[in-house]
Amino acid sequence: MQFKEIVGQHAIKERLIHTVKENRISHAQLFLGSEGSGNLALSIAYAQYISCENKLENDSCGVCSSCLKFKKLIHPDLHFVFPVATSKTVKKDPVSDDYINLWRKQVIENPYFNESKWYEIIDVENKQGNISKNESYEILRKLNLKTFESEYKFMIIWLPEKMNAFAANKLLKLIEEPPAKTLFLLVSESIEQILPTILSRTQLIKIPKIENENIRAKLCDDFGLSPQESEDIAHLANGNFFTAQNLIDTSNEEHYNFEQFTILMRLSYQRKIIDLINWVDEIARLGREKQKSFLAYAIRLVRENFMLNLNKKEIVYLTHEEYNFSEKFSLFINNKNVGQIYETLNKAHLDISMNAYNKIVFLDLALKIVKLIRK
Repeated sequence: MQFKEIVGQHAIKERLIHTVKENRISHAQLFLGSEGSGNLALSIAYAQYISCENKLENDSCGVCSSCLKFKKLIHPDLHFVFPVATSKTVKKDPVSDDYINLWRKQVIENPYFNESKWYEIIDVENKQGNISKNESYEILRKLNLKTFESEYKFMIIWLPEKMNAFAANKLLKLIEEPPAKTLFLLVSESIEQILPTILSRTQLIKIPKIENENIRAKLCDDFGLSPQESEDIAHLANGNFFTAQNLIDTSNEEHYNFEQFTILMRLSYQRKIIDLINWVDEIARLGREKQKSFLAYAIRLVRENFMLNLNKKEIVYLTHEEYNFSEKFSLFINNKNVGQIYETLNKAHLDISMNAYNKIVFLDLALKIVKLIRK
């Protein structure tokens, strides 16, 4: 992976490149960034740049033997650790290598993903992954090997906050007395859950959220979106490129949800009960997941409209279409009714999740909105 493939983060890229040029490569570094910031991609691009046989001024060459192996994530001196759990294919004592092919496939296709998406990929159902005692033995075994081709061995640990106590203490000892020419690149989203003793022995690299302009440009170039569409999605994503991609995938559903939300609110304000019953019939024909999606969307829009009502425009996340509607509608979401509207929508979402009869749930919702919207 090359730096040029990573969305934004120009200052961080320059900083990492300078550490190599000035021979100031710390043996243990913590890439701390929120979901969708690109911290995993940055750690891989950094390792590739260090190993590149023909470094360019601002990136790895991308064509040398080392770069070609990094591109496929098969360089013999590149090792990965990430949270795992038992699954249909791995029944006992799972370690990262049990899922390495799925990991390589996902990271190569798209390094912007989150923990939940990863568990979905490896099909661990509802189990939570971790980095276990067995994994710590694997780390030790790999780092005791000599380097094969690169000057350094790289151990990239994604979500080190998922280490259990035994594994974390083993890692601490390795960082305190690292094998020769070994670089630990920890990629974290939550600094609070990492052992303070590990934190004190790593160089912290804070990865900020991606700037909206960088997300907007990427969406225009790679997904063919219009300037307005890309601007709306970049604003809603709020620096998270993983969210931005999900918003593209759900744009048609979001538009439908917006239409249904505006219909519900207008009919409720006008107290058109017969039309509301027809609206309930329309929503009831949807599948349960789409009904839950609509209710989750409605909860979000109520929150955004309340923020707009309070004139907190800097923390309002609405598309251009949503904003045009909400400029007037937000007057009706206020201190007197916002809590009750939120509770009503939330209860409907819970009832649908628990397989309640959908027509009754949505009729009850509509009639309560009629009472609340004029408060």
